[in-house]
Amino acid sequence: MQSQGRAERKTLEQRLAFGCAMLLACSDPRGSLGVILQMQIIACQYAIQWENPQANFDVVSRLLENEDVRLGALIALPEMFSTGFSMNVDRIAESPDSVTEAFLSDTARRFQSWIIGGLVYKSEEGRGINVLAVFGPEGNKIGVYQKNYCFSFAGEDKRYQAGSDIFVFDWNGFRVCPTICYDLRFPELFRRGVRAGATLFPVIANWPMPRLEHWTTLLKARAIENQAMVVGVNRIGSDPKLDYAGNSMIIDHRGRILDHADQCSACLDQEIFIEAVTEWRQTFPALSDMKPESP
Repeated sequence: MQSQGRAERKTLEQRLAFGCAMLLACSDPRGSLGVILQMQIIACQYAIQWENPQANFDVVSRLLENEDVRLGALIALPEMFSTGFSMNVDRIAESPDSVTEAFLSDTARRFQSWIIGGLVYKSEEGRGINVLAVFGPEGNKIGVYQKNYCFSFAGEDKRYQAGSDIFVFDWNGFRVCPTICYDLRFPELFRRGVRAGATLFPVIANWPMPRLEHWTTLLKARAIENQAMVVGVNRIGSDPKLDYAGNSMIIDHRGRILDHADQCSACLDQEIFIEAVTEWRQTFPALSDMKPESP
C-alpha cells in the first residue's frame, strides 16, 4: 500500500510539473522568461509478428513498460505496426473503430501521451488504405493520414489506394507532419508540410534491408533541406518475402543523428526542443528563399 501511495504521488507530481511547464510555455512563446520546454519523443523498433495484431500489441506494451515515458511524450510505432506490410487487404483491413485503434487509444491514455501507429482500412471499392492514426493523451483520435505514395515496385499500388492530403497537428510547440515509408522518397510532400508550418516529420516505415543506405541518406536529407526534426521509425526481423533494416533514428534540424538503433528491438528516447529548430531557421533562413508554389 505504501509503494502504491508513493507511485500515485509521483504520478500527481509529474502531472503538476508538466502542467506548469505547459502553462509557462504558452504564456512565454518568445522565451523572454527563459522557458525552454523539453519534449520527449520515443520511437519503438521491433520485429513485427506477421498478421498477428495481439502479439504485436503485447510487444509494444512490453517495450513501453520498460521505458520512462513522461507525460506528454510523443510515441511513434512503425507502418502497419500490428500486422506487417501485407498485401492481404481482406485479412488485415479494419474499420475506423478497430482493435488496433482501440489499442492506440488505450496506450495513449495509459501513458498520457500522444501516439502514432500505422494500420489499414478498406475503401468502398475494396482496395486497402494504408494510414497512420494519431491519438492524444485522453485517448482521443487527433487525426488520420493516408500514405500519399504507394510502392509500385512491390505492387502496393495495385492493392492500395494512394492519398493526396497531408496531415499536420500541434504537439507541445512543434507542428508535426507524419509520413509513411515510401513517402520519404518524395521531397515535394515534405515541402508541403513545411509550407503548413511543420517542424517535425515522423516517418513510420517497413523499410527493407537491401535499401538501408537509401533510408539513412534520405532521412538526413529531409531534415537538412526542411530545417526540421525527422524521426525515422522502422522495423526489424522478416516477413514471408523480406528482411527489414531497422536503423530507426532521430535526426535534428541540421541533419545530425541524435539517437540510433541498429538491428535490435529497442526504443529510441530523446529530448527535443522547438527552440533549437526556430533559432536555426532564423540564423540560416534558407526556407525563406523557397519559390512560391505553382498555381
